[in-house]
Amino acid sequence: MDHPTSVLSAGPAGHPSVRIAAAGDLHVDASRADAAATALAAMAEDADVVLLAGDLTTHGEPAQAAFVADACRGLDVPVVTVLGNHDLHVDRGAEFAAVLRDAGVVVLDTEQPTAIVGECRVGVAGVKGFVGGFGGHTLPDFGERSLRELHAETGREVAALEAGLHEIATCPLRVALMHYAPTCETLVGEPPEIWSFLGSERLAAPVLEHRPDLVLHGHAHAGRLHGTIQGVPVYNVSLPVMGQDYWLFDLVATRSVPSSLH
Repeated sequence: MDHPTSVLSAGPAGHPSVRIAAAGDLHVDASRADAAATALAAMAEDADVVLLAGDLTTHGEPAQAAFVADACRGLDVPVVTVLGNHDLHVDRGAEFAAVLRDAGVVVLDTEQPTAIVGECRVGVAGVKGFVGGFGGHTLPDFGERSLRELHAETGREVAALEAGLHEIATCPLRVALMHYAPTCETLVGEPPEIWSFLGSERLAAPVLEHRPDLVLHGHAHAGRLHGTIQGVPVYNVSLPVMGQDYWLFDLVATRSVPSSLH
């Protein structure tokens, strides 16, 4: 694996700041366990917090989660993750998450969508996200029960993201972390016919309301690195897109938190 050379910087010197190392779609199995451990150790050495955008493993077996857990156990910085579709493939998500949590990894989901880390109070709101599409090509809440359940699952993810971003509103620095894409801008490169399966524009609504400093996602292996949601920076940190082990973000707090929120 290659180490990163790119850094995003924003804001004036002297304000609270944090360096984030982010990656998604590690797809760890026995053959990739050592490489993943090396990359995660480097992430912890380079950054104040490690954020993982799901698809940590190939099939979601708890034994595969153990490879990631072993790599994260004992790292000197917080590790926060969401799960992806690969992590849930064998329908053992609760066991999978428990293995990670036992190693000190913070796993965010609809039940626990927030984490506050770092001395400068970096708030992370995280969910898996889900499918639904963009623009004039979105799944409706209509038809067969199975189709309406897809719509409802996305709704639950959106509601949890909204609650999480609201909860971290007083943090000087705020990050939204998910697996599925909240904008089609970072899907360019993927066949448009499958965009509905790669994310949902409904995930953008909480982002627009709360305007976090950074949005991270994975899942779209052939998408592109950077996009925006009306000025809010969005990065697709899927390993195949980055072409390196992880991406580094230097975030500097530039906003004043309203006194009514303290």
